[in-house]
Order: sequence, then C-alpha cells, then structure tokens
Amino acid sequence: MRFIEEFRQPALAQALAAKIKKYAGPPVNLMEVCGTHTVAIFRHGIRGLLPPQVRMLSGPGCPVCVTPNADIDKAIALASQPGVTLATFGDMMRVPGSYSSLAEAKAKDADVRVVYSPLEALSIAQDNPKRSVVFFGVGFETTAPTTAASILEAERLNLSNYFFFSVHKVVPPAMKALLAGGEVNIDGFICPGHVSTIIGSHPYEFISRDYGIPCVITGFEPVDILQGIAMLLEMRNEGKAEVAIQYSRAVRPEGNPKALETMAKVFQTDDANWRGLGVIPGSGLRLGPALERFDAGKHFKIKIRPPKEIAACRCGEVLRAVCTPPECRMFGSGCTPEHPLGPCMVSTEGTCAAWFIYNPADQASETPPAKAGG
Repeated sequence: MRFIEEFRQPALAQALAAKIKKYAGPPVNLMEVCGTHTVAIFRHGIRGLLPPQVRMLSGPGCPVCVTPNADIDKAIALASQPGVTLATFGDMMRVPGSYSSLAEAKAKDADVRVVYSPLEALSIAQDNPKRSVVFFGVGFETTAPTTAASILEAERLNLSNYFFFSVHKVVPPAMKALLAGGEVNIDGFICPGHVSTIIGSHPYEFISRDYGIPCVITGFEPVDILQGIAMLLEMRNEGKAEVAIQYSRAVRPEGNPKALETMAKVFQTDDANWRGLGVIPGSGLRLGPALERFDAGKHFKIKIRPPKEIAACRCGEVLRAVCTPPECRMFGSGCTPEHPLGPCMVSTEGTCAAWFIYNPADQASETPPAKAGG
C-alpha cells in the first residue's frame, strides 16, 4: 500500500483504506476546501488508496491562490508609496500580480517586510512612528482573528501610523458559489479544519440542508483524512446529508466564541473578488465604521493600471476544479515552483505546487471531473 509506512497509525490506516476500497456505489467526487488538506492528500498518496470511482477534487482552499491580481497590484502600489512600509506573510512575496510582484517591488527599494503575525506588523509601527505601516491581511477565518486583535490593540494604543489592507475572505460563501455554478458534480465536502476551529460546523449546514450534500470536518493527519472519506462514503451509501465533525479534538459545533467575538468587533462582511470565482457576495471582511481610520484603502490614494491575467495560466479553473494542473499546457514546463506563472504554483498550499511536488506519475493523466448533469 503506497506510503503506508509514513502513516502515524499504520494499522488504523490500513483498516480505513480497506473499508474505503470496499465502496461499491456510484462514482463520487469529494472536494477538499483547504490548502493544508490538499498538500496532505498529495504528500501521503491518499489518492492512490481510493477505488477508481472515488475521486478527490481540490477546491479554492488556498487564500494566497484566490487573491486576484488587482489586489496584489494594490498592495504593490501601497508598498511603492514614499514613507510606507508594507508588512505581509512570506507566501505573498512571489505571487505575480499583473505587472510585478512584492518581491520585485522590494528589489526596487520598496519597504516590504515579511512578518509571522499582524502583531509583528503592529510592533514595526510602534518602532517606526514616522512611517506608515500597512499590514496586507490575507487569509480565511483562520487568520482573521489575529488581524482583528492587532486592530483592537492599535486602537488601544491610539496608533496613527498603523493601517490595514484587507483581502481576508470567508469560506462558506465560496462553497455555495461552487455548488451554484454547477460546473462540476460535488458529492461530498471535506471541510477545512483550521477554518472550522474558528467558525465551527453550523455555517456549513446549508450545504446538507439545501443541496443534500454531506460534509465532514477533518484533521490533517492521513488517518484523519481517510476517516473523513470513509464517513462521507458511508453517508452517501445511507442516503444521509449531514455535517459531521471528525476533527473533534479541535472543532466544536459553535466554533471558538472568543475568536468570533473579536472578529465581530472589527469586521463587517462585504462582497469580495476571488480568483477564478469572481465576486462572491458576503465573502469578504472589511473594517467596520468605527475602525475605518485604520483602513489603508481609505487613507491612501491607490492607483493601479488595469489588471491583466496571463492567458496561458489556468489557475482560476484549477481553483474551481474544472481542470487538473496537468491539463494546463504550462504545467511543469513554463510554470514550475521555481518559475511560477500563477499563485497555484507559488503557494506551498497551491494545488499546482502540490501536484508538481508530490503527485505520482501514474496520476498525472487523470481525466477532468464530470460536469454537473454529465
């Protein structure tokens, strides 16, 4: 059994894999919506443990990947303004915008700094009172609470030089957009583990209620994922559509009340543009009226040229699971992790990067997922 020696609990993994292999129902497409799950599934060869009629699809689970070029262009424009320091997470540095990247802007003397948390950006603002420090807030509900905490702390300290450029997004509306789009059949969701530690299981209930599709929130160990797949297949066999929590050691149905309370103090939901999915209502987070003085978009004049995409890059289609990375003619030739054309090859959680690094050769010719009604 491929890679079984790497599993933390080999006996349990073997038992789960054997159970999954016995699935004799109709073909199903199961989608994970978390970049960490995507990487774990590829790294541990989980696709190779599944019967042919069970297919894994990778959805828009990488926040770096779903950030459109226009937002990256705006971040570069902010970083290029005199007296501005832009702080961001490291995986945003090499993501190509329309004309450049933050790494290239830094090479041209823009003050761009990599931080490990927004509180580190806040410290930079405290240490440099004559500079305007802008935190480029990227991420789903997982990172949004720490960003919110930094805004509340900036308010407490009465800082006038700390600002926030938000491209934070929330996951459930994107899942709804995928289902409403109808481009692929999705028969079950592996819901994101990190996100769910914050929001809990209730926000996914519309999927089972309105679409009749089962969901399982899983952890990130191979056994977690295998158990989640087994639970989804069992629900499919029994005709059930529920939201189940496999990752019970970290996720509660109600989520993390303190984190949710902190987010509610700072953010309001707003429409947001997702790469490959377009504008999704209620899927973004912006500062509420009481904290708008920290909003970089309102404080600075941000001028950018019309955004453009690389025509040969199919990141948007990969994010919607309309195609697999090898179906992009640039995959592995013109686009590699060393020389990426799009964010799905840049981020360590990107589907293209995971496929390039971990995917066995015998899976490279996978056919695209069946379209709805097909």
